[in-house]
Amino acid sequence: MNEQQSPEQFYKQAINLFDNQLQNLYKKRRHFVWQRFLVFMAICTLVYVCWNYGAEITIAIIIFGSAAFLFLVSKDVDNKNNIRNLETLLSINKDELQYLAQNFTDKYNGQSFEPAHHVYAKDLDVFGNSSLFQFINRCNAEQGMQLFAERLLSPLAKDKIAEQQNAIKAIRNNINWWQQFQAYGRINRATINTELRINKWIETEDKLYVDDVWKIVLYIYPLITSTVLLLYLFDILPTNYFSLLVFIFFILSSAISRKLKNVYNLLSKLVPEISTLYNQLSWFEKEKFDDAFLYGLQHASGKEKSASSNIKELKNILGRFDLRLNVFAFFIVNTFFLWDLWQITALNKWKKINKQSATNWFATIAQVEAAGSFATLSFNNPDWCFPQVGDDHFTLSGTGIGHPLIAKKNTVVNDFSISGMARVDLITGSNMAGKSTFLRSIGVNMILAYAGGCVCANNFTVSVAKLMSSMRIEDDLAENTSTFYAELKKLKSIIDAVNRDEKVFILLDEILRGTNSLDRHAGSKALIRQLIKRKAIALIATHDIELSKLEQEFPQSIKNYHFDVQVNGEELFFDYKLKQGICQSMNASILMKKIGIDI
Repeated sequence: MNEQQSPEQFYKQAINLFDNQLQNLYKKRRHFVWQRFLVFMAICTLVYVCWNYGAEITIAIIIFGSAAFLFLVSKDVDNKNNIRNLETLLSINKDELQYLAQNFTDKYNGQSFEPAHHVYAKDLDVFGNSSLFQFINRCNAEQGMQLFAERLLSPLAKDKIAEQQNAIKAIRNNINWWQQFQAYGRINRATINTELRINKWIETEDKLYVDDVWKIVLYIYPLITSTVLLLYLFDILPTNYFSLLVFIFFILSSAISRKLKNVYNLLSKLVPEISTLYNQLSWFEKEKFDDAFLYGLQHASGKEKSASSNIKELKNILGRFDLRLNVFAFFIVNTFFLWDLWQITALNKWKKINKQSATNWFATIAQVEAAGSFATLSFNNPDWCFPQVGDDHFTLSGTGIGHPLIAKKNTVVNDFSISGMARVDLITGSNMAGKSTFLRSIGVNMILAYAGGCVCANNFTVSVAKLMSSMRIEDDLAENTSTFYAELKKLKSIIDAVNRDEKVFILLDEILRGTNSLDRHAGSKALIRQLIKRKAIALIATHDIELSKLEQEFPQSIKNYHFDVQVNGEELFFDYKLKQGICQSMNASILMKKIGIDI
């Protein structure tokens, strides 16, 4: 992308380019239809005209005409593949324009990856509609989506974060290459079920047709059947004997094939996904990356033959194995040439060579897709930064911090920092002033930072810690759990982690909201004191102004911030800016008046 070119301009330019190329390919497709028709008519006409000039001429016309027809069919297939690829690339760029406009709720939301009781996933909108997963994910393979979900659920170590940042930058700077990699993955998406089937086959010991005698059978059997066929064609062998021998050949070949049923069930109809694997890995291997992580993935096999070459070989074998799906063709080639025996021999040989490395190929695709998802996020947001990862526990500081899931035109950014241990920052403020959104802005950007991605900030520094939260509490009818008890369970998990001296960073929004005000205030004070005593670090949003007085008791550990509201008559105006000190303005009474409560 040109440095002066915005992501929107890049995608619009790509759409125009691919659309023009597609129009040319559509014209070629129409031409191929007519060309095949004309060749067919020419064959028919010449055969009719030359029928009386001898069988040799007629056969020659049919052979050369068929060759020309098949050549055109081959060219048409190539053209159709190019059309499909360009249509996919066009779709990718149109999708990105929708992402830029915050229209992405039709995409897969990753809800199936959300653990039942995660320490922050539900609070910080990691999965579900309008979630972090839905906004960033560009993975097509199920393995890629699974790895991407794991990136959002648990922090990487500091060295791994730096490794991912470099890989993400390398892909971001080669966005055209990445889009083609995506396109290959979209056409036939790789699934975990396919990987499991291949792994199960690889782990199964080869017992069928592995003796050396079968290698001899492979060459002698076709000689016998071919000899019988030639004797019949030259009228040396009578029809009844030929039919009997063909029946015997069929019985023998079927008996061999019957024992391969389990192997075939494992590997049948995998060619489309294996083709995707081949296309993606081949495309990946051809690119030259300066990044050490991506270079390591490219050369992980350490063998002379590339991974894509081995996958292509497997794809060709499985394609021949799937000839079983064509009953007529399979009857002929298996009866006369032991087709299945040739394929199982080739599969056993392939497995012996690739057994150790084959299981890593799906993981490679997943690594590239996960990094590519974050690369797209960085490409689409050139004003976002890659964070620095601090060494000491605990440091968090940033300027221009915003929420990644809020449209740019509506985003209000804030500066914030907290460092050291035994630190609890309190945020007071009126309803709807931005307290919860600010907490989520901090939490979501920490998730992105820990995954190696860019963050919605001008600059951002954070130490690696276990992020924990209690913000969005729901009752659980299945577990007969009230909202209050559900919150207590979350708080207990946080307290247990603190008591174990784990390196945690805590986000709390309206502690103990499910009980009366006296208990809530007393419990909140006790919790804050305990967090300070155990040298924990927390950011707490509350309506309880009285809690802010704890700053006098713990001046080195507690700092007060607030979001306020400007009131003009009965109208409220929010600036969503974080300010130091205690909030002096509240808006609940005005809101209650607006709905008809006399105060």
